Amino acid sequence: MNQKSIKDRIASINSTRKITRAMKMVAAAKVKKCENAVKASRPFTKEMNEMLYKLLDAVDIQADEEKKPEKPSQNWRVLLEKRTTKNVGLLVISSDKGLAGAYNANVVRYAVKEINKYAALGIGAKVFVVGQKGLNVLKREQRNINFEIVKTYPAFIEGGSAALGTVIGEDMSTSFVNGEIDEMKIITTRFRNMMSYSVEEWEILPMTQKPQDVESLSKEMDFEPSLPVMLHYLVPFYIANIIYQALLEATASELASRMTAMSAACNNADEMIRTLTVDYNKARQCAITQEITEVVSGADALS
Repeated sequence: MNQKSIKDRIASINSTRKITRAMKMVAAAKVKKCENAVKASRPFTKEMNEMLYKLLDAVDIQADEEKKPEKPSQNWRVLLEKRTTKNVGLLVISSDKGLAGAYNANVVRYAVKEINKYAALGIGAKVFVVGQKGLNVLKREQRNINFEIVKTYPAFIEGGSAALGTVIGEDMSTSFVNGEIDEMKIITTRFRNMMSYSVEEWEILPMTQKPQDVESLSKEMDFEPSLPVMLHYLVPFYIANIIYQALLEATASELASRMTAMSAACNNADEMIRTLTVDYNKARQCAITQEITEVVSGADALS
């Protein structure tokens, strides 16, 4: 490799390093904010889930007063009923952008594994996809696996918004009430720290048996308004909140993965530049030595 090609390659790697360093700095600036949002929202989500379990445990002993549902997510009696699973609704949360290490690949691989598992049990899968990267791969996987992509959503930076959770929850609730799906699940990543996350499947509906550490409400308690009316408002909020929590966890995981990947790319670029600089200096020294040799040889020939 001559000096010019080595110099051009060093310049190219330097240009790439500037991009990866900028992306690392942007991700590092955003991930801390997302991490704080995740940690702040986890206690609320946990308490919300426990409260709903308590209310469901007590609703049978209350008056049968109800409020007519205005939208599918408020039809709590249908949403909370357990029925034979023919189709499962999967919300797969990926990102719109790449250069995040193996983040999107891990999410989609897990989703495909779950879809195959359901197919082996004779259960269909209807998929709701957040993020363009997941959508692109799942569309290709449809050639090999029989599942339906029902709806797609853009992945918003910094955890999306509570409004997005409401929109997705309403769409999935509509499919559930219409009998198109019999379960609601989320495939997302749980943020652990700046260096790690885990891909998980969260169950939204049907709600499984109440955890043992959740105490039952006293049968002597009175509620105003009645429990059915409270569930009319709480069930939609529960669905939207757990989806929003999944979006927060996924965004924090994605940014942490991108920061780690860009940091590794910067380190690799630095190492390549050091190696190429040594090669460039060697090539330059060889060229100088050759020129000196030619000058000396020419002088000897003239003497």
